[in-house]
Amino acid sequence: MLEGLREDRDRVAALQAELVAFRRTNGNIGHAEELARRDVEIADLVRRMEAAVHRLDEWDVTLRDIGSGLIDFPALVGGRPVWLCWRLGEPAIAFWHAHDEGFGGRRPLTELPDLPGLGRAD
Repeated sequence: MLEGLREDRDRVAALQAELVAFRRTNGNIGHAEELARRDVEIADLVRRMEAAVHRLDEWDVTLRDIGSGLIDFPALVGGRPVWLCWRLGEPAIAFWHAHDEGFGGRRPLTELPDLPGLGRAD
């Protein structure tokens, strides 16, 4: 889903750039069908992206960055709310950060002070 979001975002950006260039070189007169086709394609991609983000929200996953596929999952550790953090390309969820920290505050799960139920052996 995250790869699809990134591909759709890149396609929307490319289509918008093409549309701007098309209008600059060809104008709007006499090209209504082509302009409408491109607008519909962009709108369809945006709707698909919105649906994917909505699905992530339903799963209680927070999308942080489409480009890197960065997402956070809420968790409680020892009664303290934290974010479990993952991005595309990582083999597993292996990082966390506090709610008031971002990506720069990521630390390995092994550094969590208490991992009840997550199977960490001390």
